[in-house]
Amino acid sequence: MLQRKQLGLTYLDSAPSQPENAPMLVMLHGYGSNEKDLIQLAPLLGSSLHFISVRAPLTLDFGMFGWFPLEFTANGITGDQEAAEAARAQLTRFITELITSYKPKGNKVFLMGFSQGTVMSYAIAFIKPDLLHGVVACSGQLPEQLFPDTAVEPLLKQLPFLVMHGVYDEVLPIEKGRSANTWFREKVLDLTYREYPVAHEISPAALHLTARWLKERIAKLPG
Repeated sequence: MLQRKQLGLTYLDSAPSQPENAPMLVMLHGYGSNEKDLIQLAPLLGSSLHFISVRAPLTLDFGMFGWFPLEFTANGITGDQEAAEAARAQLTRFITELITSYKPKGNKVFLMGFSQGTVMSYAIAFIKPDLLHGVVACSGQLPEQLFPDTAVEPLLKQLPFLVMHGVYDEVLPIEKGRSANTWFREKVLDLTYREYPVAHEISPAALHLTARWLKERIAKLPG
């Protein structure tokens, strides 16, 4: 596993034994975490995948990073809209460069996000669905200020989504997952939604489903 930097973003690069034209999964961690978090799940998700785990650009504390500032209030969590837009633009450029540099299978990537990383995964899908093969969304919420415009909706409709949430999540309550499920049911053709009896975390059952979901969709990729 190698640590690299590109377009101002640090990332861990874990390639399979045959990296050429391998399908790529870009992993986006949650608020307060780092690139070493989700990459630990790589051995459970498929030996043929090329994993890229990205460190968010905002430094919060030693070893702690975020995609954009958050404020924790009595009425819930609110985010800095301008900073979220800037993070989305930077991440979009980064993913475009990854595709150009590594040439993954189908010239697109899968995204997997957790918590704020899921928010960023949705945000990328809503503006550039043509960069993606699919989105794995864990314990997140819809970025309501970053919803897609009608121009991208036909491409978004074809994009597969796997949305998972913990019933006992106290950070982003289960209603966030259910709202995403309701919204995507009207917007996309390939949606899988699951709830698990856990808190703000990814359960073993969710990982098992993710591995199977990725394998099924990789089998359908061109080339």
